[in-house]
Amino acid sequence: MMGGLAQMARRCLVALATVLLGALIWYRPRDAFVRGAVTVAVVLALFGLKAAWARATVRWGLNRCHLYTGGLVVTSIVGRVREAVRWEDVREVNRLTNQSVLLAFHRIEIVRRDYTTVTFLALGLQPALVEALLNEMDRNAPRP
Repeated sequence: MMGGLAQMARRCLVALATVLLGALIWYRPRDAFVRGAVTVAVVLALFGLKAAWARATVRWGLNRCHLYTGGLVVTSIVGRVREAVRWEDVREVNRLTNQSVLLAFHRIEIVRRDYTTVTFLALGLQPALVEALLNEMDRNAPRP
């Protein structure tokens, strides 16, 4: 959930910075160069933080969904196992997709046979995780 909100906030800030740069070009105040430099620095810092966070999550295995032949494991923000599901325990999979300009994600709900639900987000327009998860479900999950 926080990843989706962070994605939306970053895109809103980039859109706001673009509008601000356009206004600086149009109105040309005396200190336009300083204001433009600060705006560009903020946008570059946002992209730098995103790249650093993406690299850190890959390196330390944070906020990940690992697919295995026997099931899947979802880790937390500190890299510990948050949920683990065996394919034999899966009753159904629900998927909600939102693809807009400000926010693009796939919300996956895996309902187990004991009616507990594992929920996680896959950010992006077409994440490879969603296709791989559905393929593994078709291949390994038993039919009801």
